[in-house]
Amino acid sequence: MSQSNTLAREQAGQRPAASTAAAPARRKSPLRAVLMLGGVVLVALACLLYWLFGGRYVYTDDSYVDAAKVSLSTDVSGLVGTVYVQDNQHVTAGQPLFALGQHGFAIAVDSARAKLAQAVQDIDAAKHGYKMAQAQIAEQQALVEKDKADLARYAAVVNTGGATRAQYDDARFALQGDQAKLQQMQAAAGQQLVKLNGNPDIDPAQTPEYLNALAALNQALLNQRHSVVRAPFSGTVTEVEQLQPGMMLAAGTAAFGLVSDTDVYVTAQPKEDQLTWVRPGQSVNISVDAYPGQNWKGEVESIAPVSGSEFSVLPAQNSSGNWVKVVQRIPLRIKIISGPKDLPLRAGMSTEISIDTHHKRHLSDLF
Repeated sequence: MSQSNTLAREQAGQRPAASTAAAPARRKSPLRAVLMLGGVVLVALACLLYWLFGGRYVYTDDSYVDAAKVSLSTDVSGLVGTVYVQDNQHVTAGQPLFALGQHGFAIAVDSARAKLAQAVQDIDAAKHGYKMAQAQIAEQQALVEKDKADLARYAAVVNTGGATRAQYDDARFALQGDQAKLQQMQAAAGQQLVKLNGNPDIDPAQTPEYLNALAALNQALLNQRHSVVRAPFSGTVTEVEQLQPGMMLAAGTAAFGLVSDTDVYVTAQPKEDQLTWVRPGQSVNISVDAYPGQNWKGEVESIAPVSGSEFSVLPAQNSSGNWVKVVQRIPLRIKIISGPKDLPLRAGMSTEISIDTHHKRHLSDLF
């Protein structure tokens, strides 16, 4: 009996303690709810602020350093005579790079000069021949006039017996023969005059023969000049070793490459939905993977009018039945304005760009 009373008293003593511990727990519950709700609000507010201020910059890592480059070649064929540069050598604009053998081109120039001189001599000879023809025509014309006078005298006396019929006929045939010869001489003189372009005192430099010979000489000189290939701009030559003296280089065949060191820019390929607010002239921050921690400043120089796939070998046929929409890439050209001078930028280097569009989003854009 006493044990049950003791147990009852212990249980009675524990109930107040338990209810006392439960009271603070109930008082903490509202604070927990406020904190949970506040956390959600803070996250939502942070997302809203990120959205409001996150539309200003356009970022892409699909960008590379690019430069003006050319595959050097000639428009004439010949054996390579001399290569003046070595692989990866820096050259200036106008510097000779390589030359074809010059003997054949020198012979062609000499031949063209001789033909030009021959054309001048031919024109001078034609002018002299025309003057001689004119003198002979004048002499023949006088002979024809004499034949006419003789025929007139014979005609006046042939009926009275002062001249025989044979003399009259001889005079008539002589006149006809000399007149025919005069016509031939006049025709030959006309041919000489045609060579002189209708002007007996013409300057030889104005005749077709001279101009034709002069054009041949200019072509020979042009071929000789093009047989020496010079750098069209300053830069660095590459793959020079594939061109060796003595090898045959056909016209239009690429000899080696030249990469500009002045016309250097960045080509980027952002997604089409990133270009909403991108405009030429906007500032760009450029970082190059090869130089961590270094930055270059640039600006958007131009935006391509077509996507990169428009000029592909097999462009997308969106009219087919299995068409799948793919976000397109639009090439950008970014002009490099400033940056570290001692760090060379080489074509093909990977870069990351950030374009400042200065665009600001507003809460009204959400509704």
